[in-house]
Amino acid sequence: METIQSKTSQGRVADAPSGHWVYKILPRALWPYAQLARWDRPIGWQLLLWPCWWSAAMAASAYARPEDTLPSLLPLPSTLILFFIGAVAMRGAGCTYNDIVDVNIDNQVERTRSRPLPSGQVSRRKAWLFLVLQALAGLAVLVQFDSFTILLGIASLAVVAAYPFMKRITNWPQFVLGLAFSWGALMGWSAEFGDVDGPAILLYVGAIMWTIGYDTIYAHQDKEDDALVGVKSTARLFGDNTKSWLIVLYSGALMCFAVAFANAQVPMPAMAGLIAAAIHMGRQIMVLDIDDGDQCLRLFRSNNQVGWLIFLGLIGGACWNFLKPML
Repeated sequence: METIQSKTSQGRVADAPSGHWVYKILPRALWPYAQLARWDRPIGWQLLLWPCWWSAAMAASAYARPEDTLPSLLPLPSTLILFFIGAVAMRGAGCTYNDIVDVNIDNQVERTRSRPLPSGQVSRRKAWLFLVLQALAGLAVLVQFDSFTILLGIASLAVVAAYPFMKRITNWPQFVLGLAFSWGALMGWSAEFGDVDGPAILLYVGAIMWTIGYDTIYAHQDKEDDALVGVKSTARLFGDNTKSWLIVLYSGALMCFAVAFANAQVPMPAMAGLIAAAIHMGRQIMVLDIDDGDQCLRLFRSNNQVGWLIFLGLIGGACWNFLKPML
């Protein structure tokens, strides 16, 4: 009994509200909802946002011509802001939905048993209401785009709805997560052109492989608890071969990104961002210790830097294309 109580205590501390600024500005009564939406853990919406911003930047500078002005080669600030708001809202809605579906599993896993639903801080009814409010915020963003992009965004909900159940039936739930988290690679292009073309599809496929890679690293934190409760993951599937799989996944992602950029005819200096991202990904693989949960979390979070490197590469390429005739 003493051992069980100790594990429970550790679990409640492991996923309890942190000292994040969100908890300093919100009334204490709203803390459980902030925790449901993971507002204190921005890495989730950041990783959801990057394929949107990459795609928007790639679309803006696609098929660049010498006579293009710099503003025409850059994504509209309004588009980037809309994607930012949508990513925060829909990531929060997705986390809330995931917690509703997984409440019984979360109650058995040390790191997650302190979450608002398994700990009884929020009822299922209130969680569903909070989910609807976040989804409405996402819908308000979506309707700012053209009809094709609206339908494309709605179509993503089928993947989002399926994801929490995948860990029960397949060793590849990270693949389904990739389908959902990479959807923005299609959305950014669609917002610019009103359809989905080859470069966007290649970017989407690459983002899926990137997602499988970084979420495999993340899943190594929970592999022991997952084994006890019967939850499947690529971390458990790959095991000691994780580094080899990451080489394949990250290399495939970078190759897809490069071909997407080439097909979109974005300015060549954008490839510098991919080179920098490749170095960062290579370092992740080199230093990874799959049995060090804290390090796995740090490496997972470092993929936000990959997002920045690729995005800034695209922006830098557009700026170079504009400045080149003046040099």
